[in-house]
Amino acid sequence: MISKDLLDILCCPETKADLVLDGDFLVSVDKETRRRYRIEDDIPIMLIDDSEQLDMETWTEIMKKHNVEIK
Repeated sequence: MISKDLLDILCCPETKADLVLDGDFLVSVDKETRRRYRIEDDIPIMLIDDSEQLDMETWTEIMKKHNVEIK
């Protein structure tokens, strides 16, 4: 499990945007890139090349679920 302290200092390596914890993933709040980074054995894999770019609908649902204001 990713601690709140670690989540507070992590950011998207591509855009430096904040991240939200969504199950076994960290999701960037950046609307343009919509990156999702997986977590394996409690270790976030923060490599851009290993991330996934979410479609707008999926990203929007995740942001709403975590009460993130969409700008």
